[in-house]
Amino acid sequence: MASIHRDIALDALLHPFAEGALRWPPAGDALFLRAREGAALHARGGLQALACTQPFKPEADRLQRIGVGLIDEDALPAARYPLVLVLPPRQREEARALLAKACSAVAPGGSVVASVANDEGAKSREADLKQLAGNLSVISKHHCRVFWTRPDAMFDPATLAQWAKADAPRRVISPNLPGGSFLSRPGVFAWDRVDAASAMLAQALPNDLGGRVADLGAGWGYLSMQVLARCPQVASLDLYEADARALALAEANLADARVAVQRHWHDVAAGVSERFDAIVCNPPFHALGRGDRPDIGRAFIAAAATALKPGGRLWLVANRHLPYEHALGEGFAQVQTLAQDGGFKIVEGEKARA
Repeated sequence: MASIHRDIALDALLHPFAEGALRWPPAGDALFLRAREGAALHARGGLQALACTQPFKPEADRLQRIGVGLIDEDALPAARYPLVLVLPPRQREEARALLAKACSAVAPGGSVVASVANDEGAKSREADLKQLAGNLSVISKHHCRVFWTRPDAMFDPATLAQWAKADAPRRVISPNLPGGSFLSRPGVFAWDRVDAASAMLAQALPNDLGGRVADLGAGWGYLSMQVLARCPQVASLDLYEADARALALAEANLADARVAVQRHWHDVAAGVSERFDAIVCNPPFHALGRGDRPDIGRAFIAAAATALKPGGRLWLVANRHLPYEHALGEGFAQVQTLAQDGGFKIVEGEKARA
């Protein structure tokens, strides 16, 4: 059974309905962009009538466990909804594209309702929706701002069209990559650059890395691209990534790979069932908020230790301050720090041989 937890932005989003400032559609049909499971959603009830999007696998899993249906955010149905709920992300272009989708999906006379925590850019997102829809109704609750369009809102068609493409995939020039560029889009991790930590790990990879290899937390595919470029003995490659948007980019970036590539939209922290000869990993240490989450990295390390064959090796990069040593010591027979530079550390772990 899913745990019922508090989510301040979600609580604030549904507060106007609880207080009578807004009415829920009688048939319960609503679109919820970037939906999240939480206590306020459970209290609302009628979840089966919701059409929800959520590209982040851990949150998507939580929603599906309570019976919420998910649809593809990049292929929304033509139907118009009397109510569209939005929990916008922090990245500006991604958030603007999501608000444009919300405004395009709402039925005449309906409402687009958004909620953003004050420290996640609430005033900026409020200004964005006002630019699209004119005057808004606004309340503050739970350290968040909730803002919604009025029934007579007249959406600016030119801005809608422009912002709908704001987070579209595009080529990013990168001379250090094969082909000189990669496909990316705003909102994914390190979308417009090669992440410095991943670049440091790529430089440290041994050319004898081979067999069946996995990239845990693959993002748009940088490390996987480097593994194939630097390690000729790799026979196959599996990419695990929780962000569906990033995983689709990785698939495109590796479309011409010289080996079989499998992609998995998967929460690595929940474990990995396949077995590998080697694993590369730049684990995330944030979820949807700003605070450090070293527990995620520790879960990645535990998953890697389980997924490796006897004698298999993990190559990991992490911020130097993150406390991963105990998890590495528990999962691997031999652990050595290969390099430390610029706030990062490269660690190799070798699993015990049978």
